[in-house]
Amino acid sequence: MPTAHPLTLTTPSDREIVMTRVFDAPRAMVWEALTKPEYLRRWLLGPPGWTMTVCEIEPRVGSSYRYEWRKDDGTVMGMGGVIREVVPNQRLAATERFDQSWYPGEGEVFQELAERDGKTTLTTTLRYESKEARDAVARSGATSGMEMGYARLDELLAARLAGPTKERSA
Repeated sequence: MPTAHPLTLTTPSDREIVMTRVFDAPRAMVWEALTKPEYLRRWLLGPPGWTMTVCEIEPRVGSSYRYEWRKDDGTVMGMGGVIREVVPNQRLAATERFDQSWYPGEGEVFQELAERDGKTTLTTTLRYESKEARDAVARSGATSGMEMGYARLDELLAARLAGPTKERSA
């Protein structure tokens, strides 16, 4: 069973939320989990009862990405954006807009990876157009959904480190 590291949250400015999480895996493996649909579909799900029905991403500057989730009760949630910066295994930056916007405007997402002693720290900065938008996201429960997703990511990474047989069962 993988070691669960806590998700830490800060609000360094009126428009930002910063989430930091450590994973017991090399940076290149965490990068793949953030950028390859076959891995994203397995962990980026939020609370139980959701499946990812659309996962389109190519980590290339200027490309669009698209995610859609469906809940057991038929509820659909979708989002997408444009990738603005790619430094393989280190940094990914993109815009973010949900179909049924629950915060005003468009967000920006910056993901940075740093590895030390075989562990990778993922720092995700979410930047919004206003304090009101940031506060709406903070109230939404999105961060608890991320914690659930990161727990699944821990399991996926542990299975990949254990080898191909374990990975298929994760």
